[in-house]
Amino acid sequence: MRDIYQEITDKIVAALESGTAPWHKPWKTTGAAVAGVPRRPIRHNGIPYAGINVLLLWSQQSACGYASNQWLTFKQALAYDACVRKGERGTMIVYADKFTRTRENATTGEDESYTVPFLKAYTVFNVCQIDGLPDRFLPAAPAPFEPGEEPARNARVDSFVDATGADIRHGGNRAFFAPSSDHVQMPTLAQFESAESYYATLLHEMTHWSGGRARLNRINFARWGDASYAAEELVAEMGAAFLCADLAVSASPRPDHASYIASWLEKLKNDKRAVFTAASAAQRAADYLTAYSAAADGKLAAD
Repeated sequence: MRDIYQEITDKIVAALESGTAPWHKPWKTTGAAVAGVPRRPIRHNGIPYAGINVLLLWSQQSACGYASNQWLTFKQALAYDACVRKGERGTMIVYADKFTRTRENATTGEDESYTVPFLKAYTVFNVCQIDGLPDRFLPAAPAPFEPGEEPARNARVDSFVDATGADIRHGGNRAFFAPSSDHVQMPTLAQFESAESYYATLLHEMTHWSGGRARLNRINFARWGDASYAAEELVAEMGAAFLCADLAVSASPRPDHASYIASWLEKLKNDKRAVFTAASAAQRAADYLTAYSAAADGKLAAD
């Protein structure tokens, strides 16, 4: 029987063993970003993908150099009177669902229902693999980008973070989230090589913040550096990557990224569902943080 969990985990493991995490690969892809910034992969109707499918499509987009972040199934292409070019190979993504079964309760002898989660794999093609699509599917030319042109502050990300009400403190030489005092500590903006690096780091720490006890209650490791901490770092890496894509922030791997790869590899090799769990938690964190901005925008509109 086909093991989709194992297939996808093997792909992620292979990318990590090569020294590159799939959530960082497309940052430099020509044409796949505006002003050097990655974008979430999207469906034919403009709805963005989420969770593990973001990683799978980002990785394939980077590997093949596709200039578009938009994907269609074979049937969706036909619906637009378009056709996948002969010889093109699709990319596997997954759909999570569940079904209900009945079993006899060992104690009471009565029938009880339980749910069984499963993954269904299907194939999509990048629009760069398809001929005859309407012009609106054509990838836009990347905007010119010159290093060093970043503004001193990014008002969009500042507003995003401010909406959460998180306690952000500046000073020192470390960036971290402190669960005991429930605050995020950051070096000052001037200490970073660029504003982009500052904001990418801030979004990483905000992903940690989302897991605080008063919020998603995700952080449960005993001390910094243990195995559970490495798992939380994987969530924060992915969550920050999702947020960077949504907020148009160009991000590079953190300096401590390489030190966690060995821990991530060990975890993924021992648990084929670990990367799905991490991607799901990262998506929940990104959605949770984004909801603050949505609520603030709604209040402003009402006022």
